[in-house]
Amino acid sequence: MNDIDEPLPPDDLGHRVSEVFDLIGALYRRGLRKLEQGEEVEGVSVGVRSVLVLLHRYGPMTVPQMGRVMTLTRQFVQRMVNDAVDRGWAETTPNPAHQRSSLIRITDEGEAVITAILAREHALNRQVGGGLTDAELRACTHVLKEMLRTFDHGDGD
Repeated sequence: MNDIDEPLPPDDLGHRVSEVFDLIGALYRRGLRKLEQGEEVEGVSVGVRSVLVLLHRYGPMTVPQMGRVMTLTRQFVQRMVNDAVDRGWAETTPNPAHQRSSLIRITDEGEAVITAILAREHALNRQVGGGLTDAELRACTHVLKEMLRTFDHGDGD
């Protein structure tokens, strides 16, 4: 048996991380269903939602920048951006740093849409039970970041 404050041996770590992956898979599928239900209400696809969240949080970005942040292809992100632009939720603006790659900026209407979506999701997230502490959430975030870091180097980017 391992002391809870000591790193796990690799074999034990592998099994425990597999348990986390199983839970993440179930959470992802259920969360995606909730987002898709929101799409029926707000008319925003999961992909466009992701683009709007990035623009809302970080300001104007290029399509390649968004693709890198979301680890999605530039072509897929471009389709989501085009949809957001067509709906009036985003617009293209000249990029002073790079003439060939426009900046994508969220519009006031896009801000209103994503703010409403995030408020609905926040209300749902407030219902998470278990009496979770800040320390537990920090530990969870640490674990997930380490898992992401492991796979960041395995994609052949």
